[in-house]
Amino acid sequence: MLVSSSRKRRREQPAPYDTLAGWNELPTSPLPKQTGQSSKPRRRPKPAEKSTAAPRPARPRTPRTRAQRIRQVITALFVIFFVLPTLLLGLAYWSAEIPDPAAVQTNQIATILAADGTSVIAKVVPPEGNRIPVPLTDVPEPVRLAMLSAEDRNFYSNPGFSTAAFARAARDNLLGKEDAGGGSTITQQYVKNAFLSSERTLSRKMRELIISAKMSREWSKDDILAAYLNTIYYGRGAYGISAAAKAYFGKPVPELTVAEGAVLASVVRTPSLLDPETHLDQLRARWTYVLDGMVTMGALTKNDRAAVQFPVIVPATQMDDSIPRGPEGLIRTQVLRELRSSGISEQELNTGALQIITTIDARAQQAALNAVGTVMGGQPGELRTAVVSVDPRSGAVRAYYGGPDGIGMDFAQAPLQTGSAFKTFAVLAALQQGITMSYPLDSAPVTVNGEKIQNVGGESCGTCPLSEAFKRSLNTSFYRLTQSLFEGPKAIANAAHQAGIPDQIPGVAGKSLSEDGAAPLPAIVLGAYSVRPIDMASAYATIGASGTYRAPYFVQKVTTGDGRVLLDRGADPQKGEQRIQAAVADTVSQAMLPIAAYSNNHNLAAGRPSAAKTGTTQLGDTGQNKDAWMVGFTPSLSTAVWVGTEQSQPIHTARGSAIYGSGLPSDIWKQTMDGALDGTPIEQFPNSNPLPGAPPASGNYDILNPAPGPAQDPVVVIPPAPAPRQVEIFPGLSIPVPG
Repeated sequence: MLVSSSRKRRREQPAPYDTLAGWNELPTSPLPKQTGQSSKPRRRPKPAEKSTAAPRPARPRTPRTRAQRIRQVITALFVIFFVLPTLLLGLAYWSAEIPDPAAVQTNQIATILAADGTSVIAKVVPPEGNRIPVPLTDVPEPVRLAMLSAEDRNFYSNPGFSTAAFARAARDNLLGKEDAGGGSTITQQYVKNAFLSSERTLSRKMRELIISAKMSREWSKDDILAAYLNTIYYGRGAYGISAAAKAYFGKPVPELTVAEGAVLASVVRTPSLLDPETHLDQLRARWTYVLDGMVTMGALTKNDRAAVQFPVIVPATQMDDSIPRGPEGLIRTQVLRELRSSGISEQELNTGALQIITTIDARAQQAALNAVGTVMGGQPGELRTAVVSVDPRSGAVRAYYGGPDGIGMDFAQAPLQTGSAFKTFAVLAALQQGITMSYPLDSAPVTVNGEKIQNVGGESCGTCPLSEAFKRSLNTSFYRLTQSLFEGPKAIANAAHQAGIPDQIPGVAGKSLSEDGAAPLPAIVLGAYSVRPIDMASAYATIGASGTYRAPYFVQKVTTGDGRVLLDRGADPQKGEQRIQAAVADTVSQAMLPIAAYSNNHNLAAGRPSAAKTGTTQLGDTGQNKDAWMVGFTPSLSTAVWVGTEQSQPIHTARGSAIYGSGLPSDIWKQTMDGALDGTPIEQFPNSNPLPGAPPASGNYDILNPAPGPAQDPVVVIPPAPAPRQVEIFPGLSIPVPG
């Protein structure tokens, strides 16, 4: 029965694929055919019935012992705190680049010289110090040993760093101590000063250690010591042992004694706290420590040590070559500006020991200084002056005085109103448009926008030629001349730009000689627009060079300490640019020949011909003067002189009289020109024939022999600009419209 029952159950069990559900269970891809087998799909085996047997129990996990856990923690800590740092240090050591000792450039003083190549004008001290390298062989051995005693007694045997010092620095940084990072070797100190910053951080200390270790392997100890001695700061503004020997003992390095070397080694640790003038006792104690250390090192016997006496230290001076306080400081500023514009980098300036030969003529410069001192001495303290001399044949600046303070305002670069000195450019413009010097001009008063323009003292020549009006500097005649010119004021501005007045003047917004870029006002002929003294000297030099413009410059030649030439303008003058027709420029020069003598007899010594023009401007409507000028030239030198104040105050002499261009400025101009040209050949201007329309030498007016009494050049009163026309754009809202 049991058997039949089992068979019955097997017969009743359906075939696996008899139903749709069974066909749905077919595999998604056909099975590969097997050789000798049927292609019919296989029947799936009957799923095995769940076993009723008890599951096998899982094997219990063995817990880690305490020792295993400790080993794992130690391993992790070892990887984190030893393996990884070691790998990082190795990578940092491998990537650190150490230059060759000969390639390391230290800061060195650049010297600015006059054109003669010997007269020192100023020095340029690098911001980080005045290091002048000396070879180690020039440093006496006792001085070297004194430094080792003070800073690193194991210098020649250590690997370039001190592990103890590094650990101490790490500890102190973690604790936030103020003096963290002390106790470095000489190699580390040099690396910090030459390659790293002075920040007190653990990362900086690690970099210091890595570079020091690698440098100690690649450099010799002597190279490191020499670099250190030439780099470290010794106090008193002295960087490097050469400057220190001069600052403390007034002698060169080879002459230092062991006692003096011990002083220099002592102050290195804390120069400000061991200055002999304020902390002599502390310095003596440190000095004793250094000498005793030399005995311990075997560098000094006890008997020799006992014989050493504390040396005499020279008093600290107030001189600082990095900040020239006199007028030469302003020349230094212009030289540095020109060096940068010429492509000489700050690194070359600071490390090249440059010899910078300028265009400044020592005699002309001294003449300008003497003239300023003589003429301005005893005058009111608020008066200021500027003097610039330019060579018309080259553009070289031969004399330069912008003020007495080397770090103060430079008035030679200050935009200032020129007054009648600007009329020269109106004459240029007139000649360029075919107007001759005989062109008749009315000198009667003229009214502009309700403002009456007249000449000083009511002077008038009636209707006289342009040459006469130019000599007398008649304001009314030149205002009418402006009205006669094509494009009037703009033509005068163009002529001034051709001569050398730049389009952009530092300190003057927008285009110069214009109304915010638009055409200038007619008052341009009276010097209403601001121009710098150096630009006036340059523009007049163009006229003196028969219309050839040459840009003014200060630097002639630059060489490095090792003889490389960075800049050389050569002996030949720059070619220049012919901006003004030679006949026009020479005619203007001829028209200006009598003016220096007419301006209170300021003609040059020995009958030397000169072309000049004075100028004076008035302070608003006060009736008092604020700017006074004298600008003039010979074929070899053009000089501009300005006298005024820093705050546009009324200018008076010590006696209270008003200052005109024919007064103090002309005095300075004549003395400067006479002193600069003394002993040089007397040169004549081209085309010395009398100008057409020039007045005869006899008659009611003799320009070379004026009537008794002081001559006054005209004071320029700038007429007001016309009020702008108002146009209503909305009801109740109007805007000004030019014209």
